[in-house]
Amino acid sequence: MRGFGALLVVAFGLALAGCASTDQPATSGADANDPFESTNRQIFALNQKLDRYVVKPGAETYVEVVPEPARTGIHNFLTNLDLPVTFANDVLQGEVDRAGQTAGRFAINSTVGLAGILDLATPMGIPYHSEDFGQTLAVYGVDEGPYLVLPLFGPDPPRDIAGQVADVFLDPFTYVKLREHTLWDLGRGYVSLLDLRARNLDTLESIERSSVDYYASVRSLYRQLRNNEIRNGKTDVQNLPSF
Repeated sequence: MRGFGALLVVAFGLALAGCASTDQPATSGADANDPFESTNRQIFALNQKLDRYVVKPGAETYVEVVPEPARTGIHNFLTNLDLPVTFANDVLQGEVDRAGQTAGRFAINSTVGLAGILDLATPMGIPYHSEDFGQTLAVYGVDEGPYLVLPLFGPDPPRDIAGQVADVFLDPFTYVKLREHTLWDLGRGYVSLLDLRARNLDTLESIERSSVDYYASVRSLYRQLRNNEIRNGKTDVQNLPSF
């Protein structure tokens, strides 16, 4: 259910902290590698309505009903479940040190951290990071492909779609035989959605309010977020301005 993590109403709240201002001029569809812009904008509008009438009210209720310490524990538990996929992609990318950090974090939080509810690894100097197979494909030089917006999933270019499919097979929980496996997957995806949306209520509202063209801003922020994730936060030395 990693696709929920790329849901339009969520991904860009995570991007805002490390990205440029949203009041930049809109780029044309051709220049932004957005050949299906007309259709993408229609799906974008549909996703906005789903967010406004379904996702956002649910997230606001979640914040009101569930105390903050409990929400933090749920968030920690969910991120801990994603660490095996992160570890697999660290290894595939040849990031030995980061793979070791991921393994150590998972071991500590899954045991003394009570299945990840308590994040004891971060105070011990083992920070959280995420990796997915879409990032791994990018590291190996696979092109993003045309910009796409999917119903519910939001921005999802072909490279990331392929990555999400691969991550399902990299997730060991896929192979855990649960009596109600489908309900577990749906429940995990839905709670992950609530958690992400709830943590970005104010941020997303600020992005929309400050954007001249919300669609173009979201497209730009998505690209900035993904490129930053692919570089693991390192400076992009290949696209520096010439002087």
